[in-house]
Amino acid sequence: MAELERQYGHTTTQREAHMVDEGLRSYMISVYNYMAAGIGITGIVAYVFYTLAITGSADGAVAQLPNGAFLTEFGRLLFVSPLKWVVMLAPLGMVFLISARVSSMSVSAAQISFWVFAALMGASLSSIFLVYTHGSIANIFFITAAAFGSLSLWGYTTKKDISGWGSFLIMGLVGIILASLVNIWLQSPALQFAFSVIGVLVFAGLTAYDTQRIKEMYFVGDDGSVMARKAIMGALSLYLDFINMFIMLLSLFGSRE
Repeated sequence: MAELERQYGHTTTQREAHMVDEGLRSYMISVYNYMAAGIGITGIVAYVFYTLAITGSADGAVAQLPNGAFLTEFGRLLFVSPLKWVVMLAPLGMVFLISARVSSMSVSAAQISFWVFAALMGASLSSIFLVYTHGSIANIFFITAAAFGSLSLWGYTTKKDISGWGSFLIMGLVGIILASLVNIWLQSPALQFAFSVIGVLVFAGLTAYDTQRIKEMYFVGDDGSVMARKAIMGALSLYLDFINMFIMLLSLFGSRE
């Protein structure tokens, strides 16, 4: 009898472990799929807005850029008028909204909010096409993707508990935000370089930290809607890590127009 209990108990444990592994794998795939789709939407919106803002003809243009292209009326609204501040700050507002309300949202509402956020981020990032060469943007994007993938994989597979990194990384993130706000007025290249270097390190650490945190959020007993909302929030965290690492690397190594 004891032998049977040991045998069937061992089989049940293996089955439960297998279910957890399969569920965790499905959950993490959802997180990465949401994140990748969000980055895709951001890239498409950024490029479309850029093409609408720039023209090669002086007819109907409102200003000429140093590279010889011309700014359309839409471009003036997007990059020059006070509306640019709305475009810049709208993604931040969406992050706060999603973070505060996701637990009470339906899954479809949470998904739509995430897609809207990604599109707003694309509108905000469209200005990088005015500043950096297209080849440089593509190169830095692929470098960021490779670095992010490696760091996230390490965060997922490591047996080391890196939860202790959180407080230091958040302190670094707050410092970067404050420095970037101050530099809006100072326009100091040295300060820009310093917080870009620190930013790369902080978001590299956050990529691994957030991946492990998202993995540990998985609970086999969650129903489908809870799991989906967790996946969306996890995707939002990793999306922000990726985009900010990309921006910092582009600031450091991007070739300017």
